[in-house]
Amino acid sequence: MLCRPQAGQKSERVVDDAYPRSDASLRIPMSADETHVGKRSIVERQSIARSLSNDGGGNWRVVAASVCGVSHRERDLPCQDAHAWRVLPDDILVAAVADGAGSAILGEIGAALAVQTAIAAIEASSITQPPFEDDESWYWLLIEAVESAKKTIQSEAIARQVKPCDLATTLILAIATPELVAAIQIGDGACVVSDQSDDIFTLTVPQSGEYINETTFLTSQNTLSAACTTLWRGSTMSIAILSDGLQMLALKMPDAIPHVPFFSPLFHFAGKTTDETAAQDQLTSFLASPRLQERTDDDLTLLLAALVR
Repeated sequence: MLCRPQAGQKSERVVDDAYPRSDASLRIPMSADETHVGKRSIVERQSIARSLSNDGGGNWRVVAASVCGVSHRERDLPCQDAHAWRVLPDDILVAAVADGAGSAILGEIGAALAVQTAIAAIEASSITQPPFEDDESWYWLLIEAVESAKKTIQSEAIARQVKPCDLATTLILAIATPELVAAIQIGDGACVVSDQSDDIFTLTVPQSGEYINETTFLTSQNTLSAACTTLWRGSTMSIAILSDGLQMLALKMPDAIPHVPFFSPLFHFAGKTTDETAAQDQLTSFLASPRLQERTDDDLTLLLAALVR
């Protein structure tokens, strides 16, 4: 399924003091060290992403965090979101976000496997070489990465002697270069892009089923037929990938139009980042702040990336 980008509406203001101001003095109460995700700390959850990222990052500046939602903390459950990224040669950024199904007993394992495997599949391909200049090659590259992630989860289910649905998860995978962004999405959440003209738009949009709160998972039988794929060509400046916990705050539903006042300062914040660890702590504190947690009880993941030209 092909998805059409949805442009944001710059005249609409739907943001208040719950959103961070992305300048050098950004300070939001509650540090990452004081916040816990069920029985594991947010710092431990962030290590999944850091283990897949590189130290230099080329010209991409990436800030990401996953925070346990109120409903999970109340039930002493772990954060079931996962995120990861890697910067490849030629300023190619590969980033992924996954949200383990709340009904899946091993949803957090499925989410972690999904992001790790999908990124590894992209890295293993000769992405910097032809024929990746044509649209169809990008499409199949994304499809093959999703298939690889699905097979890994199926193998994990066999090894654990559980059903694949016990590791059910969504997945958003994006490949960004200075000239294009290619993305694929299974399930809810969204991928949002800004260009050099400061236009902000969604590349992939939340997917819903026949019933409210129903979505497609990587372990579903119709994974590939339901997948939303998009290839956008232009001057990339920033991208954001978010899990469904932020949908109602960051997107104007049901059309999934991005709230520009939400994304614009966050993109600016990512672009000005010079200390990755400090920036991750700030983003974690923002997602874990009472001002945000009062608006949603689900796990929250936000991955921000800005290209410094």
